[in-house]
Amino acid sequence: MGVARRDLLRWSAGAVGAAAAGGLLGTASARAAGRSTTPGGQATESWMGRLDGGLSLLDLTVPGTHDSCCQNPWYGTEWSHTQNWGIPQQLQEGIRFLDIRCNGLEGAPDELGIYHSDAYQHIRLQDVLDQCRSFLRAQPGETVLMRLKNEHAGGQALDDAEFQRRVNHYLDGLGYRDLFHFYGWPTLGAARGKVVLLADFANPWGLIDWSSGRNDWFDTQDVWQIGGLDALNEKGRDIVAQFDRAYLNPGYPKMFVNFLSYAGGYWPKTSSQTLMDRAVHPYLSARTGQRARFGIVPMDFPDFHVNVLQMLVDKNFV
Repeated sequence: MGVARRDLLRWSAGAVGAAAAGGLLGTASARAAGRSTTPGGQATESWMGRLDGGLSLLDLTVPGTHDSCCQNPWYGTEWSHTQNWGIPQQLQEGIRFLDIRCNGLEGAPDELGIYHSDAYQHIRLQDVLDQCRSFLRAQPGETVLMRLKNEHAGGQALDDAEFQRRVNHYLDGLGYRDLFHFYGWPTLGAARGKVVLLADFANPWGLIDWSSGRNDWFDTQDVWQIGGLDALNEKGRDIVAQFDRAYLNPGYPKMFVNFLSYAGGYWPKTSSQTLMDRAVHPYLSARTGQRARFGIVPMDFPDFHVNVLQMLVDKNFV
């Protein structure tokens, strides 16, 4: 999907206006969200700050969002609509993993835009990074884990070398390098105030390299399409099996990832609700008093499933 330069400029100006208005509305929303506490009594905007800084990130349960910036169905369709909360509210409500997928941005030869496949989400990578930086300055006890993916889609797809060049432009040309932790799983104390970069793009830099299956860093369940007539029940079984795998292997030297989202021909809202009702909520509610390091748990529409989001946060404190 091409983006004309005049449209880019118009959207950028609109984004500034929206950010100003959203700053006022978002501040009120953030204040309201800042008063949110989990059933276990943890303030959602600062829950990591109450944990021992000596804990490895591998020892945590980290609620997250899938396709974190796909907030408006007009920027794609309802098939690509996965979130209602913007990034600032996600962070205020306790989300600590963001799924950020980028292509190039027409008319801006050094920049990356956030996309769902080839559908531009009208937000740039620097906007997301600024939102994370603002949150972390306000809550220095927290960290954000960020999957940064080369989406390789549409007319703005970038080859490996060009994507790497643009990432370097963000780090050094735009001054974001000091925002990131790059190498190896840190302790929470070392990660506080930082975005932990999970690189879902080819690179020669020795970063924490994402896997949608298994590699040296990750053990990931990301089944998003299944044949047959029982797809959602099968996906639910995959989710439960990954929860069990994480629970039964507390010393496992990789990060578990368990996507609660599913596409496969269903509306994201429909699949999300069904999976939460049939599999996720029953599993977690039956184990309320059981501490677990479930790793990263990305979901669609956490605003519809605040109970699940908060139960995941509370797993770190049982």
